[in-house]
Amino acid sequence: MQSKHLVLGTTVLLLQALVPAAHAIEQQAQEALPGAPASQTSAAALPLTLEQAIQMALSANPALRSATRAIGIADGAVLQAGTRPNPELSFLSEGTDRNTRTETTQINQVIELGGKRGARIAVAKQERNIAISEVSARRAELRADVITAYMDALTAQERVALAQASFDLAHKSTDVTSRRVTAGKISPVEQTRSSVAEAAARLELTQAQADLALARRRLFAFWASPRQSDRPLLAPDAAFDHLPAWSELAGRLESSPQIRRAQAAIAGRDAQVALERAQRIPDLTVTVGSQRERELGRRQGVIGLSVPLPLFNRNQGNTLSALRRADQARDDLEAERLRLNQALADAYQRAEVASTQTVTLRNEVLPAAQSAYDAAVTGFELGKFGFTDVLDAQRTLFQTKAQYLRALGDRYRSISDIERYVPNAGTPTTESTLK
Repeated sequence: MQSKHLVLGTTVLLLQALVPAAHAIEQQAQEALPGAPASQTSAAALPLTLEQAIQMALSANPALRSATRAIGIADGAVLQAGTRPNPELSFLSEGTDRNTRTETTQINQVIELGGKRGARIAVAKQERNIAISEVSARRAELRADVITAYMDALTAQERVALAQASFDLAHKSTDVTSRRVTAGKISPVEQTRSSVAEAAARLELTQAQADLALARRRLFAFWASPRQSDRPLLAPDAAFDHLPAWSELAGRLESSPQIRRAQAAIAGRDAQVALERAQRIPDLTVTVGSQRERELGRRQGVIGLSVPLPLFNRNQGNTLSALRRADQARDDLEAERLRLNQALADAYQRAEVASTQTVTLRNEVLPAAQSAYDAAVTGFELGKFGFTDVLDAQRTLFQTKAQYLRALGDRYRSISDIERYVPNAGTPTTESTLK
């Protein structure tokens, strides 16, 4: 009878270990529907989806908000670039005797030549485009960081559920073993082994809970809202199951935010070159005024023109620097393109390897470990195996499940890196449980 109880207890707890933690989360979400008690509909009990986490980070992340301010700063620069030089009012008095001195009042107006104003506006607009592309790149990077943090927290959450099930099973096994030792049916050594397995499971659970708390803090720090740290996480439905072909990803890389940012930098440097070339042309100053000679009692108009002679300073140094900066920006674009291709290729390869591992573990290794555990339990019931065999099979089953979670986490992280360079490459839109 005790043997049957052991088999029944271990089987029930094994099923609890293999049922995803998201099943309980879905039950909580159903209980939170309209008509449920208020205690069940609290915000803390509602699941947090990946899309919700991304939207909260994009709307409340301080670093992204700071980067967005650069667009407003550039708007001010565009406005200032379009202003024209102010006129200058001057008064000149020749002589100190009030009756004989000559007084001249004039207005000087600088007239910009060579298209300087248009060149300044072009530079300011390009700076605004650079700011916009920088924000786009920041958004893509933030989005990828949130996906990575979310998936890390989700994997940690699943690992806690697995560790809890392992501990519950080990504790139940210890109780059953203790009763069988008392009844004299098995050796006390089996009880010692069972107690050691329970202690190891307890340590694993403690470590998993600590890792989950750390992963949650990292996730919720993206929008500075630790008050929601108790919200359970939902795995995206068929998350990243479809990995686009390499040719498709490589073709989309040219439109990535990082490439657009580098291209905007080139356009900005070219606009600066045009401005420096315009600065070589001297400006014309027009003078209009009135001169009064008190001794003769007459007044006459004053008209004048002045222009600098570009004999020594033709802005050649600034022009040369602007040209070299433009060349540097083009080199930076090529370097960025090579870097992104390498990073995308690495992430794609890691995603393929992780995909193969998850499929193999899910379809082959996990069923084999389950079958071995069932055979060990049946053999123990028939007296063919010792309890050590049951513990070994149980340990192998849970280790295989943990290995599957690690491979799944590696796949999530590699896809997140792909999202960093090619946004919306495989981000899911609906939510479900981990498969």
